[in-house]
Amino acid sequence: MKKVTLFLGFLFLATYNQAQNGLESIIVEKYYITDANDATADLTDGVLPVGSTTYRIYVDMLPGYKFQAAFGVPTHELKIATTTLFFNNEDRGATTPTYTKTHAKGNTVMLDSWLSVGAACVGNFGVLKTEDDGLLTVVNNDGLLQNTNPLAGIPLTTEDGLMLGSPQAVTAVGITTEIAMFDNQNDGTNGPVFSTFNGSWASLSGSQGLDAALNHVLIAQITTNGIFSFELNIQIGTPSGGVEQYVALSPTGAEIQIPSLIYPDLTTSGNDLTQANAFVNIYPNPAKDLLWIDISNSKSISNNYSIYDAKGSLLAQKKLGEISGRFNDSIDISEYPQGLYFVVVTLDGMVTSKKIVKN
Repeated sequence: MKKVTLFLGFLFLATYNQAQNGLESIIVEKYYITDANDATADLTDGVLPVGSTTYRIYVDMLPGYKFQAAFGVPTHELKIATTTLFFNNEDRGATTPTYTKTHAKGNTVMLDSWLSVGAACVGNFGVLKTEDDGLLTVVNNDGLLQNTNPLAGIPLTTEDGLMLGSPQAVTAVGITTEIAMFDNQNDGTNGPVFSTFNGSWASLSGSQGLDAALNHVLIAQITTNGIFSFELNIQIGTPSGGVEQYVALSPTGAEIQIPSLIYPDLTTSGNDLTQANAFVNIYPNPAKDLLWIDISNSKSISNNYSIYDAKGSLLAQKKLGEISGRFNDSIDISEYPQGLYFVVVTLDGMVTSKKIVKN
């Protein structure tokens, strides 16, 4: 308890140097959706229900800022929840991503649930699939993780969201009991709510994204077949040596509140386009020669769209660059056979999928 008190004291006694809102948003990426093939894995590795979704949570900061901690204090609960249970791999799974990239080739360990301060496995940063360089992509030895469900964006067989580097290690403070629900067990104690009012997971040296300009830091990966939600409180370090604190609810003093600290956020569509896809309009439907993508009220840096056929095969992909305000683009589908297609639009890791009929 003494260590908890000291660390939380650090959180509140650190000097604030003119907060600049260095935390831009929390990005939730749908990393993978489990199919029946994945459920054939050896049951000793943990039962993975069909339809489970793997979510990755990223802190999106301005350049030069550092992620320091996700914290809970008496006035601000820190919570990650599901309506069922979290999936924990029983082979190499742990509370933090301590398996290697070689281990990642086996069974379903890449879908394990854990907390992080940048890493997705030993010696590798976790990055949005849209920001992956496509090199050294993991090939699963057991023929798993092959699903190309468009709702999860780029398939793991194309981009695995792992890139070489030296990410910081997690320091868990005051959450020894709570964090254990992400360990290598699926016995009913793996959920449904991770919560603390007096603890944190932290990066004592501060963590920055592998791409310094984008500065996206992976702070958790969660797999569940239930309804996923969270309320986060985040502390980041400023380039000048100060700190900024962001809270999900009821800010006081210098604390800052931003909507994306709560998920799902149904009040602002930009945080989860799978639940509020009115910001993306694709027309006409049915279409014959040209499709138009219209994106409204968006401010995002990493954007792209992909086209898949009804079998989930990737047909085309285009990077859109930075978007601010309204944007539209045309897609030539004149040479595609008649049938059903999916157009998947990703804005800063947020994915929306539209079914399109080609006449």
